[in-house]
Amino acid sequence: LLQDFARWLQDSAIGTVVRTTALYPFVQTLHFTGLSLWLGTNIVVDLRILGVGNKKQTAAKLSSALFAWNWIAFCIVVLGGFLLFSGTSTLYVVNPAFQYKLGLFVPVALAWHIVVQSKVKTWGRELSTPAAAKLAAMCEIILWLCVVSAAVEIPSY
Repeated sequence: LLQDFARWLQDSAIGTVVRTTALYPFVQTLHFTGLSLWLGTNIVVDLRILGVGNKKQTAAKLSSALFAWNWIAFCIVVLGGFLLFSGTSTLYVVNPAFQYKLGLFVPVALAWHIVVQSKVKTWGRELSTPAAAKLAAMCEIILWLCVVSAAVEIPSY
């Protein structure tokens, strides 16, 4: 079923255009730019929870200030990723690194990110944060590093 969907998507107008035109490098740049902004906003809040950064701004205020940028970047990542996937989807669905990235690491990291983002409102009210918050922030950083590591391995298969 997944292979059939991948074949259909790859043969669609979108997949064909991405694969056969000069659009691919542009889409790749869009995806990587969105990813950099997405991870950057995540990690800067996590680092603030860990006590790194501007000591005058709480993690809650920083998270609130970056909230819109974080989710705009997420939308860019999803759009760019979908377009990249559409160009050669039959290769991606059988790629072990891609399977780990999208099947395991991204859902877990995204769910954990939502937990941290919702908790930072209470954890990050003060300049110092509880140990549980610091552990959660460190876990989120590690999960996103797993996502990036899996992504880097995709071309190896």
